[in-house]
Amino acid sequence: MSIGLIVFLIVLCLAALIGTMFVFKQEENKMKKYEEVGDSIEDQLRRSHEYETSSLKSNIPLLIAIYALTITLSLLVFVIYLF
Repeated sequence: MSIGLIVFLIVLCLAALIGTMFVFKQEENKMKKYEEVGDSIEDQLRRSHEYETSSLKSNIPLLIAIYALTITLSLLVFVIYLF
C-alpha cells in the first residue's frame, strides 16, 4: 500500500476519534453543569427521560454520520488501492 493511502487512513481514523471525543465532551460538560446545580431524585429522573429522547435526536445521528463517512472513505481508499 502506498504511503499516501496509509497516511490518509491514519488521518481519517484520527478525525473519527476526534469527532467521537467531541460528542463525549459535550455530554461530560452537561454532567458537570448538572452537578454544579445540584441533584434531586426528581431532577435526575426528568433528565434521564430528556436524555433518552434528546440523545436519539442529536448524539446518535452525529456518531452515525462520523462513522459512516469514515467507513465509506476507508472503503474508497481500499478500492483505489486495488485498482
